Amino acid sequence: MQITSSLMPFVSVLWMTVFSLAGCKANPVSCRLWAEPQMPILSLDGDFIIGGIFSIHYYVKSEQATYTMMPAQPQCAGSMEFRELHVARALEFTIHEINNRTDLLPGIKLGYQIYDSCSAVPMSIKVAFQFGNGLDPIFKDTDACSKSGAAAVPAIVGDSSSTPSIAMARMLGLFGIPQVSHSSTCACLSDKSQFPAFFRTIPSDQHQAAALAKMVKYFGWTWIGAVRSDTDYGNLGMASFLKAAQEEGICVEYSEAYYRTQPRSKLKRVANVIRRSTARVIVAFLASGDMKFLVEELLQQPMSPLQWIGSEAWIIHPDFLQFNICAGALGFGVPRSVIPGFREFLLDLSPAKVLKSPILKEFWESSFSCSLKGRTGVRECDGSEDIHMLQNPYTDTSQLRTTNMVYKATYAIAHAIHGVTCTDTQCDKRNKITPWQILNQLKRVNFTTKNGYQVNFDSNGDPVAVYELINLQFKKDGALDFVPVGYYDASRSRGQEIGISSVISWVGGDTKVPVSVCSESCPPGTRKTVQKGRPVCCYDCIPCAEGEISNKTDSLDCVRCPPEFWPNTKQDSCLPKPVEFLSWNDSLSIILTVFSITGTFMSVCVTAVFYKHRTSPIVRANNSELSFLLLFSLTLCFLCSLTFIGRPSEWSCMLRHTAFGITFVLCISCVLGKTIVVLMAFRATLPGSNVMKWFGPPQQRLSVLAFTLTQAIICVIWLKVSHPFPFKNLKHYKDKIILECNLGSSIGFWAVLGYIGLLAVLCFVLAFLARKLPDNFNEAKFITFSMLIFCAVWITFIPAYVSSPGKFTVAVEIFAILASSFGLIICIFAPKCFIIIFRPMKNTKKYLMGKVPSKAL
Repeated sequence: MQITSSLMPFVSVLWMTVFSLAGCKANPVSCRLWAEPQMPILSLDGDFIIGGIFSIHYYVKSEQATYTMMPAQPQCAGSMEFRELHVARALEFTIHEINNRTDLLPGIKLGYQIYDSCSAVPMSIKVAFQFGNGLDPIFKDTDACSKSGAAAVPAIVGDSSSTPSIAMARMLGLFGIPQVSHSSTCACLSDKSQFPAFFRTIPSDQHQAAALAKMVKYFGWTWIGAVRSDTDYGNLGMASFLKAAQEEGICVEYSEAYYRTQPRSKLKRVANVIRRSTARVIVAFLASGDMKFLVEELLQQPMSPLQWIGSEAWIIHPDFLQFNICAGALGFGVPRSVIPGFREFLLDLSPAKVLKSPILKEFWESSFSCSLKGRTGVRECDGSEDIHMLQNPYTDTSQLRTTNMVYKATYAIAHAIHGVTCTDTQCDKRNKITPWQILNQLKRVNFTTKNGYQVNFDSNGDPVAVYELINLQFKKDGALDFVPVGYYDASRSRGQEIGISSVISWVGGDTKVPVSVCSESCPPGTRKTVQKGRPVCCYDCIPCAEGEISNKTDSLDCVRCPPEFWPNTKQDSCLPKPVEFLSWNDSLSIILTVFSITGTFMSVCVTAVFYKHRTSPIVRANNSELSFLLLFSLTLCFLCSLTFIGRPSEWSCMLRHTAFGITFVLCISCVLGKTIVVLMAFRATLPGSNVMKWFGPPQQRLSVLAFTLTQAIICVIWLKVSHPFPFKNLKHYKDKIILECNLGSSIGFWAVLGYIGLLAVLCFVLAFLARKLPDNFNEAKFITFSMLIFCAVWITFIPAYVSSPGKFTVAVEIFAILASSFGLIICIFAPKCFIIIFRPMKNTKKYLMGKVPSKAL
C-alpha cells in the first residue's frame, strides 16, 4: 500500500498512538510511552501550568516512513515567523504579570508550556496528547493510562490557525480541556456540539464575513473577485462571505483557492485568473503566508491596479507594508491596543539569555545573521548586536492587535482558575482542579483587563464582534502604514454596524472610490434585465414600457402610473394627464361661437324684417305665427350650441342634450306645420274642399305643442332614468384625459335623435309632395331643400359623432346643430327676405296668386 506524502504526518501520529497503547497493555503496573515527547520551546514551572501553542514555523519536515521502525520525531522547518514568536511571548509576559499581582491568584504561581505547532495538524494533535498526559514518559499508577484524574494542564491558549485548532479542539473537547484561541476565526468552531471546550477572544469569521459583505455593499461594488486559502479558515470563511454577499446583491466573477504547499502551477493559474478578470475589487480570505505568495506572483507581470479587500489574517500583517501593490487595501482587524511593559519585556534579551532557549537562539541568529556558536560559514555574533535597534515584527509594538487577544485569553484562564481555587480572600494551590471545572468557570468570566478591555464569552464561546476598518496608506516618507479609518460593531442596530471616521486612500493613493461593476447602473426611466447565462449583476438597461416609470437607479421593475397620471418624457415620474375638453379659449370653440352668434343675429334680423313687414302678403302667406315661432326656435337652436362649449358639469351635461332635443323638435314641428299648411291651402282651393277648417291656426298651434311635448316627455324620462353626467374618459387616449358628458342612457339619447329624425323625414316627404304646387312662391320647395340639408347633416353626423376623438366629438355635434339651423334659416327665410328687401314689387297678393308672370329667383 502506498501512502501519499500529505498523509505521512497523520500516519506518524497513528504509529505513536498505537505504540503508546501497546506499552500500557504490556505492563499491568506501569505504562511507558514508546514515542519521545515533543519538548516545549518556552516553559516555566508553577503550581498550575497553562499550555500554549503557536505557529512559529510554517512547515514540518517529512520523511519517508518504512513501517519497520518508529517514525522520527517531527521537526519544524522553514523560516521563523517573528510575529508569531512575538505573540507567543505575550503569553509568557502575561503569566509573569499575573504572578506579580496580589489581587489575582494570590499565593499561586502560574507556569507555562509553549509549543510550536509548525502550522501542521499532526504536530498540533501530538501536542494536544501531551497537554492531556504530560511530559513524563512513565506512569507508575495502575490507573495512570486512563488519566481519569487532572490533566497535565488545566487550559490551553492557541492555536494561531483554524485548521490546527479544529484538530486539537475535537480531541481536547472529549476530555473537557478548555482551549482559548487568540486568532482561530473559523465560524465552525462556534458549534458547541462539535467543540464543547473551545473559546476564543477574536471574533468568528461569521462576523468578519458579514462585515466584509456590508463594506463591499457600502462602497457600491457589485462585481468582485474572490481568492481564499485552501484550508478550513479560507474555505469556510469564504463560504460565509459568499452567502452574505449574495444576500447583499453582490456578484462574484470568480472564486479561487490556493495553499502555499500546492504546486506553483496552481499559484500561476490563480494569478492569471486575477489578471484576466474585469472585476477591479478582489476579496482575499487568505492566511498571511498564502497572501504573500500570491502578491509576489502577481508582481512578476504588470497588471491593472486592484482594490484589495483583506481578511484580518493578513490585513494587519506587517509583511504587506513592503508591497506597494497592497496600497489602498481595506479590511477589518481586531482593534489596536497598548500593553504597558510589554515592549521592555520583549527587548529584555541578551546573548546569555538567548542561549538558554533554542527558539530564542534561532530568533537571534536569524535577526542579526550571525551564529552564537560559531557555525562554519556564518559570521559569529560578536556582542555588538543591539536588539533595541532591531526593527522587525518581533519588536514592533505599535499595533498589538493579535497580541492583545493572547493577553485577554491568558487572563481569562487565570480568572477561571481563580474562580475554582480561591475564595474571597485566599487561594489554595493544593486544590486538585480538573479541566471541567475550568471549563465551567470560563463560561462565566466577565472582567476588564488592566489595559481596559472587557472579556466575556457568549454561549458559543465567542466574544462581541468589534473590528477596526484598516486602510493601507502611504505616509509622507512614501512608506505604507496601517491607518484605522472606521469600525464595525456587531452589537449596533442593523444598518449602523459600519462607520467611516477618516479619509480613505484607495488603490494607487487615489481619493476617488474605485468602480467595480459588471454593468453600469440603470438610470431612472429604465429597468434591469439579466443577461442570459450571466450573474444577476450583469444586465442590460431597457426603457420602461409605455405608461410605466422607474424613479430610482437600478430598478428591477417599472411601475405603472395611476389611471389619471402619465409618465414624463424621461419616464422617471408620473405627471397628471392633461384634461381635454372644448374650452372657451380653444380656437375651434371661438370659430363655432362666432357662427353660433352669427346665426342668432341672422335669426333676430329676419325676425325684425318679418315683424316690420308683418302685414305684407309674403309674410302672411304661410302663417306668420308659425314663421315667428320658427324664428324663435332657430334662435334657441343657435344659442343651445353654446351649452356644448366649456368644462362639462352635472347641469351643463343635462342642459345641453335636453335643450338641443326640445328646441330642434320645436323647430321641425314648426316647419312641419308650415308644410301641412301649404298642402291644406292647395286642397282648400279645390271646389267643395272643406279641409282648412280642420287645420286652422288652433290646430297648428296644438300640433306644434303636441310634437314638442312628446320630445319633452322623452327628455324627462331620460333624465329620470339615467341622465347625462360629466365623465373622465381615460381609454380613448393614453396620455390625456377627455372630459366629456357621458350620455347616461344611450337609449334616451338615440330616442331624442330618432324622434327628431322621424319628424324631419315626415316633413321632407310632405314638402316633397307639395313641391310642384302651382304658386309663384311655393314655400314647399324651400322646405324640401332645407329638410334635404337637415337630413344629410344628421345622417353624416352619426358616423362622425361615433368616430370623432375627444373634444372633436362635441365639435361635430355643434357643427351639426349649426349646419342644420343655417340650412333652415337660409332655405326658408332667405328668399322671402330677398323679395321683401330687394324686390318689393313682387310682395303683392297678385304675384303670390300667380296672376303675374314670374321669373326664376
